[in-house]
Amino acid sequence: MNKKICLWSCPRNVSTALMYSFRERPDMEVFDEPLYAHYLNSTNLNHPGKKEILSSLEIDWKKVVYNVILKNRKKNSFFKLMTHFLVDVDKSFLKDVQNIIFIRDPKEIIYSYSKVIKNPNISDIGVKMQYDLYLYLKSININAIILDSKKLLINPKKTLIKLCDLLNIPFYDTMLKWERGSKEEDGVWAKYWYTNVHNTTCFLPYKKRLDIQFNSSQKNLYNKCKSYYNLLTKLSI
Repeated sequence: MNKKICLWSCPRNVSTALMYSFRERPDMEVFDEPLYAHYLNSTNLNHPGKKEILSSLEIDWKKVVYNVILKNRKKNSFFKLMTHFLVDVDKSFLKDVQNIIFIRDPKEIIYSYSKVIKNPNISDIGVKMQYDLYLYLKSININAIILDSKKLLINPKKTLIKLCDLLNIPFYDTMLKWERGSKEEDGVWAKYWYTNVHNTTCFLPYKKRLDIQFNSSQKNLYNKCKSYYNLLTKLSI
């Protein structure tokens, strides 16, 4: 039976770049955020392109899980997902997939996310939910792989080799490069979120932002999130 790999990311991470990396493997199909419509339908949040998203994806999470994520295919499957999309979802299916919790410093998430959606809250940022997911998986004896995007960007090849080893799949050098521009697997929301990644052909070097300035609301949000991130990054590969 082929592998089903679920990447549980926070928003405004390099998750799309990582999806493009796995797309370059000869043994892999990739899927872009199949639970997005379920999330918007459940929360009634107003995201860019909401109508397009709701009409382009299955809304019923059960159908997404059983007909998309757990479907057996000729190739291995990689699903780029957001941890906060698990709202009202029975997580027991996670025992049947390989789980990667993909984290990022919440200071950088908040800075980037606020450019698209103003005044995000702790549920939007997803870091606490990633920590909760880690605890849930641990409680059912599932060892999730925790991956920090900072480490990935500092040394993509070394980190991907380690990641592939933990997934028990071979590493391919093709994972380090992709063609510039949109991809057929991109969700309909790509035009709102993927401008930067469409201009790349590889993982860009990590650069620590020294110019981040927060208002009081953003500072409070960061203070709520940073302890969860600190706990997770200590466990990252």
